[in-house]
Amino acid sequence: MGAVKFFLALILTFAGLTCAAQELETIPWSADRKLQWSDFKGSYLKTEWAAATTATSISYSLSVEETGGRQIVSIDVGCEFFPEKSWYRPELCDSIILSHEQLHFDIAELHARKLRKKLAETQFTENIREEIREIYDDMLKRLYIFQNKYDRETNFSRNLQQQLLWNQMIAKELNISS
Repeated sequence: MGAVKFFLALILTFAGLTCAAQELETIPWSADRKLQWSDFKGSYLKTEWAAATTATSISYSLSVEETGGRQIVSIDVGCEFFPEKSWYRPELCDSIILSHEQLHFDIAELHARKLRKKLAETQFTENIREEIREIYDDMLKRLYIFQNKYDRETNFSRNLQQQLLWNQMIAKELNISS
């Protein structure tokens, strides 16, 4: 589940910066809106062994305005869920697996917040686009590693004790960084 899920997530993350990805339906992360199985609209391959896949993306947009001879830079960072690229197998899924998939989305949001913080703290040079891209790429690598660690330690939600620990840890981190 993890390798396929995060390969898709990385593809979607990079695609998120292109026009094609902007045409895909997305659900922005929100503390008030949790994923439901009805949000998972994609199809799975009959040979797929996973119970579900959550496709998420961290994206950013950059705008620069000239004001009074100064450049004002604005960077917006988002975290999105892609319903058409996310799927589940109803015969294998339950509320615990849905909670596991939600936490993948929450982990992506946590890394989007880390990206916002890192960008806000960085003193950029005239190579701002390259510098932002390097920071962004580094955060994607960190996200990928973190998501895989989550799947390993929870055994893809099968280790309920570890799943509950991860739920608490990520909820705490989201509360601290909000």
